[in-house]
Amino acid sequence: MKIHSESIIPHPREAVFSTYRDCLPEVASFLPDIESITVLQREDGEGITTLHNLWVSNADIPSAAQRFLSPEHLQWDDYAQWDHAGFKVTWRLETRVFSEAFSCEGTNTFLEDGAGQTRVVVSGNLALDLSNMPGVPKFIARRLAPQVEAFIVKMITPNLEQVNVAVGMHIDSEGAA
Repeated sequence: MKIHSESIIPHPREAVFSTYRDCLPEVASFLPDIESITVLQREDGEGITTLHNLWVSNADIPSAAQRFLSPEHLQWDDYAQWDHAGFKVTWRLETRVFSEAFSCEGTNTFLEDGAGQTRVVVSGNLALDLSNMPGVPKFIARRLAPQVEAFIVKMITPNLEQVNVAVGMHIDSEGAA
């Protein structure tokens, strides 16, 4: 299922790009459902930065879902390759549980959008393979997967936009721009 989001951040492209790349752990404090973002690995090369971040959510698990979900379900690994010259990042997310059933990857592109503004375009794909999930019959899994994918995309799209708002708030708090 396609993921798409576009947001305007009222700061110059270089500030937005570098904040996204270098300050996500600090940006987490502006995200209400994120407990932390931790840089697990960073490699800086010529024009390319490769990052592995661990995101941990502190979202409340509904009581009906607490039998099936635990705090480790609310963590994911973010693998990203930042292209400095192209002002874009290619990313891949991996869940900490059921990782064989989940695939999510895409690109964020940072575009100048008028004086001192940046348009962040997020494009990606999310796919679920529920056929090997315990307790889910294969014939149901094929029909259920697109519905679950649509639900997840509908749920995460506002979160993608919230990250953009949080990046702007962090830049504001640092007095940069």
